[in-house]
Amino acid sequence: MLSLLLALLPLGGLLWQLGGPGRLYGYMVLYACLWAVSWGCAVTLLQLEHTRVLAHDRTRGHGTVLLLFWALAFAAENLTLVCWRSPLWWWALQNTDQKVQFSLWLLRYVCTFTLFILGMKAPGLPRKPYMLLVNEEERDVENSQPLLQDAGRTSSTWKDFRRKLRLLVPYMWPKGNRLLQGLVLFCMALMGLERAINVFVPIYYKNIVNELTEGAPWHTLAWTVCIYVGLKLLQGGGAGSTGFISNLRTFLWVWVQQFTNRQVQVQLFAHLHGLSLRWHLGRRTGEVLRSVDRGTSSINSLLSYIVFSIVPTIADIIIGIVYFTSVFSAWFGLIIFVCMSLYLTLTIFITEWRTKYRRDMNTRDNEAKSRAVDSLLNFETVKYYNAESYEVNRFNDAIVKYQLSEWKVSASLGLLNQTQNLVIGLGLLAGSLLCAFFVTEGKLQVGDFVLFGTYIIQLYTPLNWFGTYYRMIQNSFVDMENMFELFHEEQEVKDAVNAKELHLEAGRIEFENVHFSYIDGKEILQDISFSVMPGQTLALVGPSGSGKSTIIRLLFRFYDVRGGCIRIDRQDISQVKQASLRAHIGVVPQDTVLFNDTIANNIRYGRVQATDEEVQEAARAADIHDRILSFPDGHFCAGHRDREEHPGLLGQGLRPAHQHCCGTQALHHCGRRPDPGAQGWAHCRTRKARGASAEGRCVRQHVAAAAGGG
Repeated sequence: MLSLLLALLPLGGLLWQLGGPGRLYGYMVLYACLWAVSWGCAVTLLQLEHTRVLAHDRTRGHGTVLLLFWALAFAAENLTLVCWRSPLWWWALQNTDQKVQFSLWLLRYVCTFTLFILGMKAPGLPRKPYMLLVNEEERDVENSQPLLQDAGRTSSTWKDFRRKLRLLVPYMWPKGNRLLQGLVLFCMALMGLERAINVFVPIYYKNIVNELTEGAPWHTLAWTVCIYVGLKLLQGGGAGSTGFISNLRTFLWVWVQQFTNRQVQVQLFAHLHGLSLRWHLGRRTGEVLRSVDRGTSSINSLLSYIVFSIVPTIADIIIGIVYFTSVFSAWFGLIIFVCMSLYLTLTIFITEWRTKYRRDMNTRDNEAKSRAVDSLLNFETVKYYNAESYEVNRFNDAIVKYQLSEWKVSASLGLLNQTQNLVIGLGLLAGSLLCAFFVTEGKLQVGDFVLFGTYIIQLYTPLNWFGTYYRMIQNSFVDMENMFELFHEEQEVKDAVNAKELHLEAGRIEFENVHFSYIDGKEILQDISFSVMPGQTLALVGPSGSGKSTIIRLLFRFYDVRGGCIRIDRQDISQVKQASLRAHIGVVPQDTVLFNDTIANNIRYGRVQATDEEVQEAARAADIHDRILSFPDGHFCAGHRDREEHPGLLGQGLRPAHQHCCGTQALHHCGRRPDPGAQGWAHCRTRKARGASAEGRCVRQHVAAAAGGG
């Protein structure tokens, strides 16, 4: 309350100065505006601390920035005591004006002193923060982890704003690309030119009206009209929204925008591939993809809104206040300042209040899309259990919850729009009445009234969109939260600091006293030791869930063992580079996993540099080349339709073709075998390859997981 009172005190002083015997000078208006803005920022900062957004930057009860501001404000009021004996100040209290000025100073002194003492001594009393927990209601064993590790969040979008801004800046300034850097600077120059044109358009419109009223010569009037139309052509309709300069800037910025989009998507895609298998198995793919899609698009939106919408709008407001204060009178600058400040303040506070509804809507949207993706990915299972109606009802329930949250967002948006329209209308009414009064008094010309109306409408056009821009920025920050968390997910399995390349000799595999568990307290492998010699066949027998597939995952180092060691040719796989290890191992599962790509590309996936001739040779060796040629597109058949039409070919024939294309030494692991004497079986063997790889020899793993295999 004290900070809010201090923010309003200068306005009271201006009203007294206008109604009193003294004159209102421009510096008084400027001082009052700066004072109100500074204390308004202090109130906003105090509100952010109150919601624990700045909890990481606290000294006792309040942040360092607030304490420093209050200390400087109190020190500034003490400077007035230096002029105790000056006749130019109001210490003499000889008239009413001096008494009022002294009373205002005394009130400021008491308020700043109180804030200074309370800030140093009193603890802060933050409210309970707004908590965001993704998919809190529906959890299962496989998807037991939320998408975001830090589920507790505040209701404000501006938490960690500096960190988010630092992540955005590199994408706005493309490093290593001089052409794009030049485009960024040129776009900034065009934006500055637009600000100047926005000032001259109303001025030349005023000159046209005055020249028509005064009966100016035709050539003078024609020249003024041509200049006005030329400026309007550059500006476009409504403060440069569709003008030549704006369109040129938008066209040039597309290249920077594409660079940003490409960098974000590629970096995030590479980062996701670098995360562990445990992380991917514990997340819902549909939800992750939805977060990635919204996050990458939000970066471009943020750059566009902040650089080319918010900054120009604020610049236009400042230019308008300075222009009307200096050319018209301080009253006009005060009206614009009060109207704009009230508009921006209400917009920010109401939008911050709406944030929780937007967050809830995003959560419900994630749930609906995740349910749809999970259901469609398990289409065959749904058919087995005749659960179509159950899945449809679950999806319908998710949509109903999403639409309820969406209605709350729309209703609060309507309230915000009505509030903005009311503030804009009152400001336009006050300024128009004052300008009309000055015209009737002869202090202003008719052209000045036209200038004021044109300038204010021109100023209100982008300002009317300011709330939308602010909401878009806030929504983009909300959409980016999941993506930023994805960027900060750490790799569970990392290369050692001095990791070396795997040097393959004979291909001997050793498991020595290996212990492993997916969950603490429940070991899957307990003190497992065995060796696989080159050319040897080893059977792994056990029921489902006994750890047969786990052994293969550990060999690939998808997980790190909890104890013991795994070696290939006496080299600990935890001390070699993962890329080098996996380059010598391949997997051909029994249930062939195919990418939605051509048959040729699926065959060469184990060695992407293989030529078309090598792919065809591998197909001949697998005895499927003739069948492939019988297809309409031959080796270039693609899509799930071909897999369904030819399941025998694609399920059985591509495995030997894939293996032959790689031409490597192989390690085979098979799944369950129908054997009455065993619950399940697997075997591993190494054999000499018929071909040689680029390195000479390598290990090739052939995994054939049977139905129900471990």
